[in-house]
Amino acid sequence: MKITVSVIKADVGSVGGHNRPSEKLLASLHNHLKQNAQRLLKDFKVTFTGDDGCLLMSHTKGVDHPEIHKLAWEAFIEATKVAKEQGLYGAGQDLLKDAFSGNVRGMGPGSCEMEFEERPSEPLVLFACDKTDPGAFNYPIFRGFADPFHNAGLLLAPDMAVGFEFTIMDVNYTEGDRVIVLSTPENYYDMAVLLRDPEHYVVESVKARSTGDVAAVVSTSRLHNIAGKYTGKDDPVALVRTQKQFPSTGEILSPYATAHYVVGDNRGSHIVSLMPCKQNAIISFFDGPAIVTAMGFCIHNGIFTESVDLFDQPFWDMIRNKAAEKTMHIRDQGFFGAAMAPMEELEYTGVVERIKLLDKKFIIRK
Repeated sequence: MKITVSVIKADVGSVGGHNRPSEKLLASLHNHLKQNAQRLLKDFKVTFTGDDGCLLMSHTKGVDHPEIHKLAWEAFIEATKVAKEQGLYGAGQDLLKDAFSGNVRGMGPGSCEMEFEERPSEPLVLFACDKTDPGAFNYPIFRGFADPFHNAGLLLAPDMAVGFEFTIMDVNYTEGDRVIVLSTPENYYDMAVLLRDPEHYVVESVKARSTGDVAAVVSTSRLHNIAGKYTGKDDPVALVRTQKQFPSTGEILSPYATAHYVVGDNRGSHIVSLMPCKQNAIISFFDGPAIVTAMGFCIHNGIFTESVDLFDQPFWDMIRNKAAEKTMHIRDQGFFGAAMAPMEELEYTGVVERIKLLDKKFIIRK
């Protein structure tokens, strides 16, 4: 029997600014899924990262199923009502359409899904980011699946030696899903050329070439591409299968020790270090920093085990300090040069309008 695991995440209201959902809002999400679980779901969990509520669901209906996406959409609609009743900040801010149209993609929430035949032991990791965009996953997914510096299995495990197939999306193309499929190791440099620009090209999914099995999926929706203006950062999610024909859990986690720089933070307009945080971490410094959480779990017959917080280990305390130091180094530069997001990201803020007004005041000196 094939099982589908769906992750759908959205910011529909937060306490004290961009910090975290209220307990009442989270309870609303949980209760809505519980009321419909027997009809549609095998199992579910509700969690949050920063100010985003996250729905983890298992079922047998396949990816992009309208009933599953409608269930999630309606859960966020109900949670928005709670947010408005409580006067939470940004109530419903990620719900960018008025009516559900069969799929949450292109409607605001971030989503990723995978369908597979369960192995006897099926470990997965749910990564959830806040205050950054889908390109934040380019670096760790690329290095975790394609770089033997992090993935020793590429040298030691025959199943992985043949490499992985990456589907990469041009997220700036808004007329449809413009994608390219490249494989490692032979297309390694081609992939590097694309993925070095995480605001344009984003890893959408990864498959194991040895078996054809899906290994990882990433949400790719960009809120400003949907709304035509800045409405909040995209706050992506990723789901990764681990062990056996896939990298080990530790190999998938390893690249996050870099605390690499990403676009995000305050008003989605700055460059900061991505901080690996414990589950249910809040947002604080400069409406950030950009954070990522990692929830490990197994699934058997569609039922989730209890989860483990993969960044709740003493090693990651050092990385959090590293991320804070890297963030402070570049934040000391304020709005100058590389400290702010590239212009294609700022085009959705007030910067462009201000430049247009100033442009009229320039003169050509004789």
